[in-house]
Amino acid sequence: MTLLGPRLVDAVEDMDRPDCDPQRLDRTYRQFALVNRTISGWRGLYRSRLRPLLSPSAPATLLDIGCGGGDLALMLAGWAVRDGLQLDITGIDPDPRAYRFAAGRPPVSRVAFRQAMSAELVSEGATFDFTISNHVLHHLDAAELQGLLNDSAQLTRRLSLHNDLRRSGLAYALFAAGALPLTGSYIRRDGLTSIRRSYTVAELAAVVPPGWTAEPHSPFHCLLSHRPDGDSD
Repeated sequence: MTLLGPRLVDAVEDMDRPDCDPQRLDRTYRQFALVNRTISGWRGLYRSRLRPLLSPSAPATLLDIGCGGGDLALMLAGWAVRDGLQLDITGIDPDPRAYRFAAGRPPVSRVAFRQAMSAELVSEGATFDFTISNHVLHHLDAAELQGLLNDSAQLTRRLSLHNDLRRSGLAYALFAAGALPLTGSYIRRDGLTSIRRSYTVAELAAVVPPGWTAEPHSPFHCLLSHRPDGDSD
């Protein structure tokens, strides 16, 4: 059991509906922290891709696009602090509900949240050392995906990383079983929809612009990466 058939590009996750239950949505944002720590593989990406480029003396900046409830931004900030490295993180999300949740968290030094789309930051002339996203790509249609990657290339000085689910029957079956304890939220049902909407590595490689690399990451993820021309790190 490896594939689930073609992507279900028209499926809609319950938490993306404007009339979804606000209490279930907040519980979903809270449970994202556990899900992302368990399955997203960002600890390994931090150690292998980001930490070697950080410094204890020279501040670096990172943009988390589609940050949702903000848990990944906070995790990355905590890891950098424990390693004695300087990293300022901005999390953006166009959904006012996600921004409200993230901005309502207890303040953490060197982490800020903003309700915005990546295109807005491009129009402002903003740049960051790193741009990232987590479990965002499968939400986008073809034009939105190209827009996100183009924005990322313009916003990034050093390295861009987009981490997303990889569609497979095994991933679907394991998540269906593993997420059973996560009650009172949209995590399980929406997670299964997300897997059905997600790409394989080959599918991503076929649609990304030149300069982007698609590769498998962790057991059930795809990773897109891009370095601006001339970066030698």
